[in-house]
Amino acid sequence: AARIIQNMDPTADPCKDFYQYACGGWLSRHVIPETSSRYSIFDILRDELEIILKGVLETSDQGDREAFQKAKILYKSCMNESLIEQRDSLPLLEALRMVGDWPVASADWNKTKEPSWSMEEKLSIMNSRFNKRVLIDMFVWNDDRDSSRHIIYIDQPSLGMPSRDYYFNGGNYQRVREAYLQFMITIAKMIREDKNVSRDDSFVQEEMAKVMELETEIAN
Repeated sequence: AARIIQNMDPTADPCKDFYQYACGGWLSRHVIPETSSRYSIFDILRDELEIILKGVLETSDQGDREAFQKAKILYKSCMNESLIEQRDSLPLLEALRMVGDWPVASADWNKTKEPSWSMEEKLSIMNSRFNKRVLIDMFVWNDDRDSSRHIIYIDQPSLGMPSRDYYFNGGNYQRVREAYLQFMITIAKMIREDKNVSRDDSFVQEEMAKVMELETEIAN
């Protein structure tokens, strides 16, 4: 009750501006972060939950159930930066191999990989092995027309950047967009070097610019 009252604006006339009356307190105390397209009580609760989960994952308990033990092992593996540095790009190279490699970071991909490459197969691998929805998002949920059964839903995927604004707006959005493109270029160059593929910066830049164009079309 206290939180509800705190989020209200009692100075506003509910008969003239009910939204300001009901949410004015919240609006005056919160600003949408530049990294987000929205900000609500659920986002705050999520941030608070992440802090709680961090504490749980960093606490050892011999009586943990197997699922908790696995979660803590996974968390520790992500936080083990020395091992991550030691393995370098090997995990990424292994992941790329599973999805048919990356044309921009490969030699003669069109001749050696493309003939047997299947987009449908690789999309299914990205979904099942890495939990990544690329180009389309699919999930199973209750049928809106018949709640007694479940059906497959097909939806638009999430974007590479947080929201559509990052692909079209100027200012800070443009700076993030430029950094995002440069990040892709840097990763492609790094992988080419690790795979002993000859250096071709202009080719990498052209290919990553095409990726950016495709993402922009999807965002639009």
